[in-house]
Amino acid sequence: MKTILILVGKTVNKHFVAGINDYAERISHYMPLEIVTIPELRNTKNLSEEQQKLSEGDLILRQIQPSDTVVLLDEHGKEFRSIEYARWLQQKQQTSRRLVFVIGGPYGFSDAVYSRANEKISLSKMTFSHQMVRLIFTEQLYRACTIIKGEPYHHE
Repeated sequence: MKTILILVGKTVNKHFVAGINDYAERISHYMPLEIVTIPELRNTKNLSEEQQKLSEGDLILRQIQPSDTVVLLDEHGKEFRSIEYARWLQQKQQTSRRLVFVIGGPYGFSDAVYSRANEKISLSKMTFSHQMVRLIFTEQLYRACTIIKGEPYHHE
């Protein structure tokens, strides 16, 4: 199974970039991981939030294949403990050819992206910046990989 992480806009904080790259490198020892960054929209001052979501949504949907399992990181999604997430990921590895996670822009997702999604997950009931979510998510993906392999990274 290939895992793809779609991000809207580039990660700007150099510390987050370094952490994301570190975890992406670690994850690659367990599974193929591709990070796709959709460029930020230009001239957004003249666009409403809804117009921005529609434009970003079109760009997201272009990256998705019909057979993909699409999982949105969304505040209304299902929450997991790390071990539960690892079990969920292991099940997806057995049933999906491409597992696509999407971290949207600052206003969330368009209705078309929500309609295409197979599932939504949430990292926390708390709100994090979209930049920070990228780092937290890659760490949790790495943690899940080590749990699946029975490695000592995760402590209960």
